[in-house]
Amino acid sequence: MVENGEWIMHGLAWDDPLRIRTPEELVNRINEVGFLPLFGNGIKGFSVEEHVSPDYWWTGDREQDPWEWREILAAGHKVAYGKFFDKKAGFISLEWLPYFANYRRDGYDFDSAWEDSRVSRREKLVMDVLTDTDSEGDMVWTDRQVLTTELKQMAGFGKGGEKNFPGITADLMMKTYLVTADFHRRRNKKGAEYGMAVSVLLPPEALWGYDRVTSAYSEAPAASWRRIADRVKEFFPEADDKEIIRLIGKEPV
Repeated sequence: MVENGEWIMHGLAWDDPLRIRTPEELVNRINEVGFLPLFGNGIKGFSVEEHVSPDYWWTGDREQDPWEWREILAAGHKVAYGKFFDKKAGFISLEWLPYFANYRRDGYDFDSAWEDSRVSRREKLVMDVLTDTDSEGDMVWTDRQVLTTELKQMAGFGKGGEKNFPGITADLMMKTYLVTADFHRRRNKKGAEYGMAVSVLLPPEALWGYDRVTSAYSEAPAASWRRIADRVKEFFPEADDKEIIRLIGKEPV
């Protein structure tokens, strides 16, 4: 969390019995609450950061580093990972993902949203790389694994092309049209891995199936928003309404 212009990590003492100690315990916590931002925010306790040790971030220790755990959880597909909270990273349980999808999409699949001019041309450029069309012209979701460094080029972004690739992909994750499905390191010409891990983005339907992701479409998007807001209040009763809206978004009209 940024305080007075300085990045400060909060968390629990190493011997605190409430400290989350493993990726499996983190999955359990996400499933218990339903969804959880990665880093601290305006709602006290509503983050991974505040329930792990502050001493192991960015150490590369797969057993202790929560930054490494996010890679493990993204690849495990037991929860969804992406930029879901004010365009910042966090997790959503598979039980609560349909409610986020219903609310954030306002009940629209991506192709329908495109037809009704509810998404941008640049968003479609990205989605076109990660989806196909069937014989009837309907969108189908693929599990094509493309590093975001490659996706950027394939979608026409970069030098001399479209602008703001990070912002466009963040928008697609906020709308739950994409999630972070995995992380891989790039390989050189000899096949050796190098550099930092790079994310792989996929439509959630490619991971968990269309029926599961859209199972809350029968509910009004505003009702799904209320479920989510009430869930925050249930676990964090002192949460300020403005902070809840900042993190999960405004109630749909």
